[in-house]
Amino acid sequence: MQTKFFLLMGVSGCGKTTIGKALAQQLEWDFYDADDFHQPKKIAKMAGGNPLTDEDRAPWLASLQGLISDCLKANKPSVLACSALKERYRQQLLKDNDGVLIVYLKGSLNLIRLRMASRPRHYMKLALLQSQFNALEEPRDALVIDASLSVDKIVTQILKKTTVK
Repeated sequence: MQTKFFLLMGVSGCGKTTIGKALAQQLEWDFYDADDFHQPKKIAKMAGGNPLTDEDRAPWLASLQGLISDCLKANKPSVLACSALKERYRQQLLKDNDGVLIVYLKGSLNLIRLRMASRPRHYMKLALLQSQFNALEEPRDALVIDASLSVDKIVTQILKKTTVK
């Protein structure tokens, strides 16, 4: 399958945005961060230390599925950074969207804890990290990349292991 869209997934702090921007820049593709699609009241909820429920996420996931669909229909290859922690979330995002490759940035709890502690102004607080790992259903159908590698090494691995248009 020729990849026309990358979905970079994993827990908060695994590097989705950083890697996504670098990958998109390398490919000269568009980049989207799923965090930018959250409603302000949902961001406030997370900033207050409360994880989102599936009900909270439903409109967000629907808009992201539409974004992927619109990009593919417009032949606009893109990269999306999105936690997509549960299998059903990924299934919803991929529904009717062929040509999407999931890249799972896998990192240990200790690595992610260190990274999150170094970004105190981010709305996703360290207190929610364990809930992210608890919710995580590791994908069986993804390219798995070690999140502890450098940005350049991760981008190189992704490009070596995929066929892009």
